[in-house]
Amino acid sequence: VSEELRRAQEEWEAVEEIQSGLGGTSAGAAPPISFNEALQYFQTADLSECRKKVRATVRRRGLAALVRFLFGPPRLQPQLQGERELALAMAQCGLDDNERVHMRILQTIYKKLTRSGLGCPRYGAHWEELGFQGADPGTDLRGTGMLGLMQMLYFVMDSRTLPLAQEIFKLSQHETQAPAITLILLQNFPFCIMSVNITRIVIQALREECLSRECNRRQQVIAVLNDLYAAAFLQLYRVWKWQHKTLADSGFLLKELELSTRKKPKQLLKSLEAYVNRSPAADGFQQPSPPSASGGGEEINFTGVCDLRIELEGEARLI
Repeated sequence: VSEELRRAQEEWEAVEEIQSGLGGTSAGAAPPISFNEALQYFQTADLSECRKKVRATVRRRGLAALVRFLFGPPRLQPQLQGERELALAMAQCGLDDNERVHMRILQTIYKKLTRSGLGCPRYGAHWEELGFQGADPGTDLRGTGMLGLMQMLYFVMDSRTLPLAQEIFKLSQHETQAPAITLILLQNFPFCIMSVNITRIVIQALREECLSRECNRRQQVIAVLNDLYAAAFLQLYRVWKWQHKTLADSGFLLKELELSTRKKPKQLLKSLEAYVNRSPAADGFQQPSPPSASGGGEEINFTGVCDLRIELEGEARLI
């Protein structure tokens, strides 16, 4: 009986290997990777080539530089500079099929969002169901690199934010048996593309030193980035759900979210804290502020999520 059991187990692991599409590595059978384990990998990995591409801060000239000096947020403390550089280097690091940790991150995100115990092929239409543009998630990480996947990993592996991630994913899959005439009211959106957009917003806030005060207070950088990412996603989710937004509204909402992360990061973080602590305030949501003609800082060119396939040719554009 033990021999039959052993054979059955080997056959099952072989099936999982095939499903994982990783050729010889049983990623489907491997346990989910935690955010801390993945972060430790990047802390020790050779990211020298990625670090060469990093532009740490947004340079200001003339009056903008003077206003920044007099009234802007404080600079990041020297002991935190290394952590900021690590975060920005991760954003320059592409998805590598030969790095097992990269593949485990991808598989963990898939399993957590789909609530599946099985792995999946590295390439295929199943990634589109999660909200990537095509069969290869790696092509959608432009501008965020592995930091984009790391923030998704944090979102689904942190017990405080997993329920929120699953609720947002459920909304992103919003499809009903409604007749064609009501399709305009469907609230579905590409979850992973939206996530990558939010990571890009958070990276920009970091580069513009909008988060320095909070990072200095907490003596952390990556944890602040992750919390701001989750807080921004929460804000988007509330507005999208309760104001019945659709893909047609995505460009405007992302611009408003970008403004909030730069101007009101503390307010967003408090909203997330209220949500995870389930205080009465967690049931409300911020009304989006009217568009601002003078946001300051470096301009991010957002596109509506529904227009991604057309607009993504330019590297400088936000997906």
